[in-house]
Amino acid sequence: MLQYPIVRITHLSLTNFRNYARLELDLPEQTILLHGANAQGKTSLLEAIYYLATSRSPHTPVDRQLMNWLAEQEALPFTRLVADVATLEGTRRIEITLIKEALSGAEVRFRKQVRVNGLPRRTIDLLGQLKVVLFLPQDVALISGPPGERRRYLDITLCQVDPAYCRALSLYNRVVAQRNALLKALQEHRGTPDELTFWDQQLVAAGGTLMASRAQAIAELERLARDIHRDLSGNREHLALRYEPSVVPSQPHRLPGSRPDVPPGALADDYGAALRDQLTRGRRDEIARGMTLWGPHRDELRFLANGVDLGIYGSRGQQRTAVLALKLGEVAWIRQAAGEWPVLLFDEVLAELDLTRRRYLLDRIDNAQQVLLTSTDPGLFAPDFLRKVKLLRVEAGRIIE
Repeated sequence: MLQYPIVRITHLSLTNFRNYARLELDLPEQTILLHGANAQGKTSLLEAIYYLATSRSPHTPVDRQLMNWLAEQEALPFTRLVADVATLEGTRRIEITLIKEALSGAEVRFRKQVRVNGLPRRTIDLLGQLKVVLFLPQDVALISGPPGERRRYLDITLCQVDPAYCRALSLYNRVVAQRNALLKALQEHRGTPDELTFWDQQLVAAGGTLMASRAQAIAELERLARDIHRDLSGNREHLALRYEPSVVPSQPHRLPGSRPDVPPGALADDYGAALRDQLTRGRRDEIARGMTLWGPHRDELRFLANGVDLGIYGSRGQQRTAVLALKLGEVAWIRQAAGEWPVLLFDEVLAELDLTRRRYLLDRIDNAQQVLLTSTDPGLFAPDFLRKVKLLRVEAGRIIE
């Protein structure tokens, strides 16, 4: 079996994060099972690791909600998260600090500081320093929820292994905001359409990169998840991931699992050319609507089992099985693309699975270098599994061995 270099968190430090006023935790090499009653801090600990890896919370888009409420009463309210990560090159320290600052009147803002090995870094530079795959009970929303959930999943997954994608995404988001402002002005008869030329060029370049990368990643994820899904469904269902970009390049072939008119080897320039043509044809519509109508922010990803769209017709059990296969495929994809195991985070996921799927999941991750699970009931796990793990009880923001 191929051996991957060890990359794992050795120490986690939290200050004023959620219900952790102060936590210093050494993480052993073995799998860790965090158990305890609800609302004690199990999920928050996984959230902290995910936040250190992605600079985003999986539960809230508002950083202010991450700050311990007692910290708000301090003279200089702040939240700090620190992880020491063992790598082949030595220990890497990742640190994020949120500082609450008073503005004029009653207004406040939360300023985010990112440091890697003590040096200030942009948020975009954080991605990829620590790779994680998070399993949540609400992951079925990847299939049943709005398209934005699926695009967000693709963005976070790709940014962890592809810095060029992350830079293109950051640029694209800025361009869309500027272009929308200009389109709104043109809708109100302020300015001339020629002003769109510069922003169109920027949109085409960044958008082409994003769509080509998404198409390739989705094809690879499908290849890895397909066999897993077949095992999980007892060979009764066959999973396909269908990428539906907002524009389609004109090439004769197509990607497996994509729309019949989406080509397989389309490059960024191919997608960019298709986007440029559509923007030219649709300029009048965009000005009338005052917004950018085409581009990666309008892409869609669909999940099909035996040709049936699970987002429309799939049962909750089918959706859960498909998402589990996708996430396990993601683990394998990151491992292959980055040459290292990601840290695996399971938040009460096993309680949602039957015994067969539970055993299958634990067997698939048996060789992972770092796994953290949460559960209100350790009795859900087999005795032979419990003998191999480190049991930590979580109680009111404290970790008890």
